[in-house]
Amino acid sequence: MPESKSKFLIPAVGAAVVVAGSIAAYTYFKGSPGGSSDALGSAKVVPSTALMATYITTDSQAWAKLQQFGTPEAQKLVAKGLEDFNKQIFSDSNVSYEKDIKPWAGSVMIAVLPPNPVKPAQLKVPSGTTNVPTNLQQESNILIVVGIKDKLSALNFANKLKSQKGVKLQESDYQGQKIIETTQNGKPTYSVVLNDSQLVLAPEKQAVEKAIDTFKGQSSFANKEGASSILKGVDVKNSLAQIYVPDYAGMIQQLTAGNPQAKQLPPQTLTQLKQIKSVVAGVGVDDAGVRVKAIANLDPQLNKFQYQSSPGNIVGQFPADTFALISGNGISRGWEVLVEQSKDYPEMKQALEQARGQLKFVNLDLDKDIFGWMNGEFAFGAIPSNQGVLANVGFGGALVFDTSDRKTAEATLTKLDTLAKTQQINVANRNIGGKDVTEWQIPRQGALLAHGWLDQDTVFVALGGPIADAVSDRKNPSLETSDAFKAVTGSLQKPNGGYFYLDMDKTKTVPLINSFVSSNADTITILNSIRGLGFTAISPDKSTSELEMLLALKPTVK
Repeated sequence: MPESKSKFLIPAVGAAVVVAGSIAAYTYFKGSPGGSSDALGSAKVVPSTALMATYITTDSQAWAKLQQFGTPEAQKLVAKGLEDFNKQIFSDSNVSYEKDIKPWAGSVMIAVLPPNPVKPAQLKVPSGTTNVPTNLQQESNILIVVGIKDKLSALNFANKLKSQKGVKLQESDYQGQKIIETTQNGKPTYSVVLNDSQLVLAPEKQAVEKAIDTFKGQSSFANKEGASSILKGVDVKNSLAQIYVPDYAGMIQQLTAGNPQAKQLPPQTLTQLKQIKSVVAGVGVDDAGVRVKAIANLDPQLNKFQYQSSPGNIVGQFPADTFALISGNGISRGWEVLVEQSKDYPEMKQALEQARGQLKFVNLDLDKDIFGWMNGEFAFGAIPSNQGVLANVGFGGALVFDTSDRKTAEATLTKLDTLAKTQQINVANRNIGGKDVTEWQIPRQGALLAHGWLDQDTVFVALGGPIADAVSDRKNPSLETSDAFKAVTGSLQKPNGGYFYLDMDKTKTVPLINSFVSSNADTITILNSIRGLGFTAISPDKSTSELEMLLALKPTVK
């Protein structure tokens, strides 16, 4: 870290960046007493104009739960990173997190206020220069509220900061409250202590003044329309953080308007955004790993998509070694909604018409032949294989669909087979596990693609001949019976709309990720501590959408 940046972090009275950014890491390894201010108490000093807020707890029991996860190598890596971070932050001072910050710093709320007006950056150019370029920058507007759980320790820390070399302190009065401006290397930080129980910090003085106005009685984030109902948070075990967005569309609109490089949102996009009224999310730790839950409150008048839960039977059509899966229900309904919405978006409508026109050249109707019959449950899975055309890739894929319109599905597949023959691809039939499978074969490499029927209503399309064998041969154990799938998805809410599933514990998964994404040894070490990732969604009614994600972690081996 550059020396100037390291020096700037310390004088942020209460070490705001340290508290907000590294408190999680410290409490992960060493634990911390509980905070003195809850989310509602913090929100009462945040102005009602705040676009969103995040509340980070310092409850020792919640953070201690993380210590039960991670391989020894991963824990050593994180510990080293924490040690290096500590040296960089405190390199030019005698400040210690353990002695100076931890004893008094409680839970933290970080609020995002509307962007300040865009200002041209100050440019030093020779006098008389014409056509001077201006670099427009968006002013940051963050407000941090830190609970004070030990007044004496906080006072001792403030006094210690005053003794640091190169730190300039200036006091001013606003509404009877003392604002402290702490400056080093020309970068100021403003802070105020409210009611001897909360430390408020911001890089802009105006933000602190607004917090004081709120403390004195002006409208707060706690009583803002949409915020009061979501500040109760999301029910997750051992909650680490809660995120509150009371006006989702308004937040996006204001952030976009404050960004000079962003295009103005068209009315159609704004209408789509207004489908989501508010969002609240929680991050917690339980016996399976780190769990994230989010609840979106929707406008039922604008929400056009009709949710239906998935039976979940489709997972049983995949072999146990499937390492990634996406499942759902009713592609045809989703397509109909997309087509309906495209009427309001000229570019999207034009793209759809072009796609329809191109498929007509090969005698295919996009709406009927491709999406029309996909009206049941579906899934796409990635399955490891190093044979035939998959030798260099290491895996293949399979698409499985349940349909009530087998006739149209068969007609579509026949048209595709005919198209393949015109491209000099050999189309042949093969019996796999008692099922008739059609393959597109390439000389000396085997089947490029295969398709067939698993039962009266279930059709599959496989990329690679070995994948067709794995899906068609029901003698092998299925994915739904595997321990890995149960561990990652078993605790997710049911019934649901489908799954996203990724098994990180397979011997092939991490090498496959490494082959597509440049990863170093440290990244691989962290990935090896993850058992898998699971994601699902439900919609109890047209006014609510709930999302749940589990980052399943490997337990620590002692």
